[in-house]
Amino acid sequence: MPWATNPLFKPTAEPPVDVEAAAANSGPDPDTAHTDPDLSSQQDAVESIDDGFKEPTEKFTAHQIFYIFILDGLGAMILSGGINFAIAYAMYATQDIITRPIRLFLFPNTLAGDAAVTIIVQCLITWHIELFLVNRDLRKGGVHPIGFIPEPKSWFVRWFMFLDRPKETHEVRSIVHWLSFFRSQILRALLVAVAFFPVIWGPTIGFLVLAGKWEGNDWYYDKVWAPQVFKLIQGGVLGLLTTPPMVMFWLTRCGWALKNNEERYGER
Repeated sequence: MPWATNPLFKPTAEPPVDVEAAAANSGPDPDTAHTDPDLSSQQDAVESIDDGFKEPTEKFTAHQIFYIFILDGLGAMILSGGINFAIAYAMYATQDIITRPIRLFLFPNTLAGDAAVTIIVQCLITWHIELFLVNRDLRKGGVHPIGFIPEPKSWFVRWFMFLDRPKETHEVRSIVHWLSFFRSQILRALLVAVAFFPVIWGPTIGFLVLAGKWEGNDWYYDKVWAPQVFKLIQGGVLGLLTTPPMVMFWLTRCGWALKNNEERYGER
């Protein structure tokens, strides 16, 4: 199966008929393979076609569950929480809260604004990380694609899942291809951020209200530890909730591609 329009992955293809015939006819005569450099190079190319994809599964396997929810889900929660905690410590622990108070809504240090930006940026980063990691594992046979989810009928969901792709209009791995590829990924990551925004941002503001001190015009916070704990929890929960669906997105999309013998996907 030729692999994705992701320009980092080498496309594959079915072996040409003449190569198969030549390989079959030259089997009994070992000297032919050694004396025909063109045939030898063609056979090497055929051998490189197998990228190690596994068959799509008809139900969740124990390994898929571990891969989606433990390795990626809990792993993302721990990693995202730790990174956000460190960022928050560097941002707020050195602040002079007399001249630059840390508040919930008012600038310059607004935790509500920080929470909103974190959701958008983390979804963008997580989407691209999983794009490369999951597709790499699929190509190497590290995980089975999902094969039991039927293709959607809604035009929007089909668009989101890279179905019904238009004909290519530019050269693969060209500058235009790279730009188009990342544009399509960024757009979908932003849609994920929009979908999870009310789920994460609303409860975050509620917890911050409880942790802050009302002083006339807004809720105020010490420079440690409220901002750091807020970022730790928000980053961890966001990683736990968003990463498994992103992983399942690519496992499912690969399963459809393998079943349909698609030439490429991943850009529109």
